[in-house]
Amino acid sequence: MVTVTFIRHGQSEDNVHDIWAGWKDAPLSALGRRQAQALGRSFASTTITRIYTSDLLRAHATAKAVHDHHAEPKPPFTPSELLREQHFGVAEGKEWAIDIPEGTTREELQKKGIYPVYWGRDEKFDGGESLDDLFRRSEEALKEFVFPYLDTDDHIAIASHGLCISELMSVLVKLDPKADQSESYRGLLNTAWTRVQLKRRVGGDSNNGAQPSLEISVSHVNHASHLAGLDGFTKDEDESKIRAFFGGETGSITNADTEVRPVCDK
Repeated sequence: MVTVTFIRHGQSEDNVHDIWAGWKDAPLSALGRRQAQALGRSFASTTITRIYTSDLLRAHATAKAVHDHHAEPKPPFTPSELLREQHFGVAEGKEWAIDIPEGTTREELQKKGIYPVYWGRDEKFDGGESLDDLFRRSEEALKEFVFPYLDTDDHIAIASHGLCISELMSVLVKLDPKADQSESYRGLLNTAWTRVQLKRRVGGDSNNGAQPSLEISVSHVNHASHLAGLDGFTKDEDESKIRAFFGGETGSITNADTEVRPVCDK
């Protein structure tokens, strides 16, 4: 059974502004760097066999903190564009809005440089990705970075972004016919991690060989105890609508809870 730990990046310099920041490559903020170091220290005694990360600065630096604190021999460290956040096309770096106020239109707002959220999974900004596009990219990432190790005892860490992690988890859940499809893996805090154990489902349908049928068990969701007492961190900083959205909360916007819980015990 392979173990996969998904890690959301630390706070970036763009996270504190109401702007679209998918592929816009802002570094970690000062708080984000402290969060990443706290995360790295908390993983110092955890054996990780492989680290994959988005190549964007905020995720790469977060993964590097985990790698730096890992004992020798350190695991292979692989950046990839497949693990990037959703790409928001023409909206990148532009002002963000949760909805369209009554009496105006999306087109009128965009002329003012304000780009409201698209809620449909197949909708996207010009030049960008929809959530369906991100789901398909997540399938590619798992096929390359996780599925080859299903028959091992490896522990794989994947540092990515809130929306991307929610889609990666969605892919995995859909491949387990007995998983609870109603569970949410969204609203992630900065540097929070979610852990899942995966193995092939014996006698399961393998989708004509394209993807494996899985048996999954989720042990931790949105776990961020390493942030307790961190100077400069308050939960309120992760409770705004925009931070909930970029934490992967793509439906109704709610506050994210830090929790540890079993989900799909087999």
